[in-house]
Amino acid sequence: MSIVLVGGHDRMHSEYMGICSKRGHNVKVYTQMPTKFDKVIGSPDGIVLFTSTVSHKMIHTAVKEAKRKKIPVFRSHSSSGASLDRLLDELEEKVIV
Repeated sequence: MSIVLVGGHDRMHSEYMGICSKRGHNVKVYTQMPTKFDKVIGSPDGIVLFTSTVSHKMIHTAVKEAKRKKIPVFRSHSSSGASLDRLLDELEEKVIV
């Protein structure tokens, strides 16, 4: 399953990647706003938002693309590894690939 993770801490980037890969998911992690963010999101199976550590503009862009492409969005205020595990549980439940 492909996932786009938006937000979180730069220092946790490799931990986020590890958690997702252990569960068999391909993940793109964006802790900072890249150029043409709406284009680099692509068409993942789900978008995970860590709302406490991301700009409003980045959230707005991600949610707008998700609505346009009918991609489910999963949000957490916390950006810990445990929060990511919980959100992946929700995502796996709702998105059957």
